Amino acid sequence: MKIKGNKIGGGSWTSLRLPSIFLLCLFFFLAGFFGSSLFSQDQDVTGNLKPRKLGSEEEKRVEFETLPRGDSGGDSVERIPFQKVKECSCIVDEASSHLLETDLSDGYFIVAVLYGNGILLVVQILSWNPRALYFPNFATAEQCQNIIKIAKVQLKPSSLALRPGETAEATKGIRTSSGMFVGASEDKTGLLDQIDAKIAKATMIPRSHGEPYNILRYEIGQRYQSHYDAFNPAEYGPQKSQRVASFLLYLSDVEEGGETMFPFENWQNMDGNYDFTQCIGLKVKPRTGDGLLFYSLFPNGTIDPTSLHGSCPVIKGEKWVATKWIRDQEQDEE
Repeated sequence: MKIKGNKIGGGSWTSLRLPSIFLLCLFFFLAGFFGSSLFSQDQDVTGNLKPRKLGSEEEKRVEFETLPRGDSGGDSVERIPFQKVKECSCIVDEASSHLLETDLSDGYFIVAVLYGNGILLVVQILSWNPRALYFPNFATAEQCQNIIKIAKVQLKPSSLALRPGETAEATKGIRTSSGMFVGASEDKTGLLDQIDAKIAKATMIPRSHGEPYNILRYEIGQRYQSHYDAFNPAEYGPQKSQRVASFLLYLSDVEEGGETMFPFENWQNMDGNYDFTQCIGLKVKPRTGDGLLFYSLFPNGTIDPTSLHGSCPVIKGEKWVATKWIRDQEQDEE
């Protein structure tokens, strides 16, 4: 049985020969090419897009002064700027949040958000590699002092999660601070419960995904060498859940040293020669009540190599910090 070609306008596809098809395709190609060249416009549509500025240029210069970006691998973020938020007398629904002000200055994006339950968050993006955010004035000085009081009576030498074959004796120089663990449910004052609620707002991750607080004290000379908070299954074995992010609440100022550092920020120092005892890269100086959030995982769940971080040695003074590790699954009751 022979299959006839479909008739179109009295003709047949089978009647067309290869040269005819080739010439037809060439005609449409040339028509499309010259047509697009004729009607295209050499116009830079992105050149006119500028970040929206709220407030005068004078306010920006005074209130939003920022430090150079940490793209050289050697800059130290010693003073994190934050913008002045204008008063708002509007009634805000409890379930909603309102963007109050934004600013883009020297590569740092700063935003202020007011939640209906009275929680105000001002956040500054420090880095995209790793994703690191800074929250100035996240807690009050009084709250920080009370958290230190909770921890002081229970401090013990800090320990490490060991890989198979590692011993505590062989790794004792990596982490030399002292610390303790406490969950919000163990704090009868309700302070840690308040901080938990605010961290959940800042991260937009349910508080049930958080581990208990690890409250740490670093004295002169004490440090934490560069490490990852996420656990590589190839090194630590299969994990029931994984650490997605870490929130550091600085409980004290440090006169000198004690910075949180990211040696691989912006993919630097990753040539295989990095000494894990070195304190280089993007550095964040502790300041009482400020918070630092960074993510250990990419959105696809794999470990971000640039999230390697450590605590520089304290040279003068004392460093107190409360760390909240946040996982990708709910955790057992604290």
